[in-house]
Amino acid sequence: MTSGNPRIDETATAALQNALAAEHAAIWCYALAVAFLSGADATRAREDENAHRELRNQVEETLTQLGAPAVSAQPAYATPRPVTDAASAAQLAVVAETDALAAWRSVLERSRDRALRQAALDTLSAGTLRCARWRAAIGQTPTIPVFPGQP
Repeated sequence: MTSGNPRIDETATAALQNALAAEHAAIWCYALAVAFLSGADATRAREDENAHRELRNQVEETLTQLGAPAVSAQPAYATPRPVTDAASAAQLAVVAETDALAAWRSVLERSRDRALRQAALDTLSAGTLRCARWRAAIGQTPTIPVFPGQP
């Protein structure tokens, strides 16, 4: 996630901070969701949570290199609906991935730095696959978001 350019402009840095906030939220959502999932779904949720942890760590490192203090995680986040069973947990995973995709699309659109744009594109690709798996799990169509990161 590091850039060949020692400085990334303020607009790109703000978008990166928003992506970090989305990663914090996704980690929290997966930690909640896994409590209601079992078997392969629980394993997938843990893997996806770990992917978001890695992204969070990379973004924090990049922001540190830029001299920008990384935005902190919130102690808790509001879910769009109560999570009470496996189905609502899988729906929360879709929400977490959709929100993260929007944040990373913003990084892609707001950065001129080639390395950061490539990292955002790679993250969008991986996140789209995670989102598609969860959308398939809840029966949402189309399974693959038409324009990942766009509402």
